[in-house]
Amino acid sequence: MTGYGRGECAQDGFKITVELSSVNRKQSEISVYLPRELEALESRIRDEINRRIARGRLTVKVSMHAANGSYSGRVKLNAVLARAYARELNRLAKELKLAGAVTLETLVRAPGVLQTDEELSDTETFWPSVEKALKKALDALMKMRAREGTHLAKDLGKRIATARRSVERVQKQAPEVVRRYQEQLRERIKNAGLEMPGVEDERLLKEIVYFADRSDISEELTRLQSHFQQFDDCVKSKEPVGRTLDFLAQEMNREVNTIGSKANE
Repeated sequence: MTGYGRGECAQDGFKITVELSSVNRKQSEISVYLPRELEALESRIRDEINRRIARGRLTVKVSMHAANGSYSGRVKLNAVLARAYARELNRLAKELKLAGAVTLETLVRAPGVLQTDEELSDTETFWPSVEKALKKALDALMKMRAREGTHLAKDLGKRIATARRSVERVQKQAPEVVRRYQEQLRERIKNAGLEMPGVEDERLLKEIVYFADRSDISEELTRLQSHFQQFDDCVKSKEPVGRTLDFLAQEMNREVNTIGSKANE
């Protein structure tokens, strides 16, 4: 099922936002994108999602910003790390004979040189807020998926009803197949200028019996009705039934192809 959900939660002057989007997929595939300061929470996020969603390709995006749009916390410079970056970069530039010096802009972009309060804090302290935002996003996502599922269930129900009516028409016409074949067989014999056999002619009866046995579709029709009922039951189920529906659709298609093949004969 496709869907989208968004959840937010504030903590210690920060706003944590979780966005979820899902598309159809037979297996479960989760991609999580987190800010560096929350990377340690990825496994918890995956576990929470897996408890509620069994299938689909999900994308999870988590962001963390100052709640009022301006940052009032501390920024710490790791001067030792900055010097180490500068020393190694200058050494590499000299070794490779590259022009230009290491700039301040290059250094402040290097991982770990500048740290903010959220990076200095224990990541685990933010889990309750991340979890709350995640649950809000999951609730919204599940509602959207449920709405899509309801529409799909109605559409599938209409299609199955149409298929049922077609099967009922075939069942009514099936007994006439042998009679029509007998008439066609007699017509071909007559057109060929051959002697018309009697009604009790053994050769004619054997041919008709053989045709009746070969063209019998009662088993296929019975299995189709069974598949229709199982399909209806699955659509009404609250459990994940995508794979079961896929299997039933393949089986119904197989039975219809068999009926079509016998009809052509």
